[in-house]
Amino acid sequence: MTRAATRPGVMASVSARPSLVLGIDPGTAVTGYGVVSYDGRTATLLECGVIRTPAADPLPSRLHNIHAGIAELIERHRPDTVAVEDVFYARNVRTTIVLGHARGVILLAAAQAALPIREYPPAEIKKAITGTGAATKQQMQFMVAKLLRLKTAPQPADAADGVAAALCACLAPTFDPPRLGRSPSDSRTRL
Repeated sequence: MTRAATRPGVMASVSARPSLVLGIDPGTAVTGYGVVSYDGRTATLLECGVIRTPAADPLPSRLHNIHAGIAELIERHRPDTVAVEDVFYARNVRTTIVLGHARGVILLAAAQAALPIREYPPAEIKKAITGTGAATKQQMQFMVAKLLRLKTAPQPADAADGVAAALCACLAPTFDPPRLGRSPSDSRTRL
């Protein structure tokens, strides 16, 4: 497993106890992720990057590497919520099934940490970030950078997609960041 990560700039000041959202764009070759801090008004990008798995490795090994990478991110950042892009239905049925396996190990890692999981279809994430459910990767990267007031868009595009999933959770009308004084276990058991 190879991980590439960046620590870009901030959108605006946040409160002392913001909520952390781990956003994930699943893939068997490249899984993008982004960790966003959100205080109910402003968001800050803490880290983004990708988990890469070698194409020559057998699928079980690749899935193990994805699970281990996500579990390590959860352990390091201790997010309050995990936002995962839902399966899109590819023309190739095998691609859809393999992507489902990757999502499965990601969901397993979040469930093992007793974290609330929010799943969003790709079009819903695109619409929340760009205003249209048919946005291109370039439009997504541009808007993620604008929303977070970054000088450059997160790279690669898979990392930007992970950040977009986290931002979608933050912008969702039902998002309820942890309140001051709430114990960490309270925020992890809510669905």
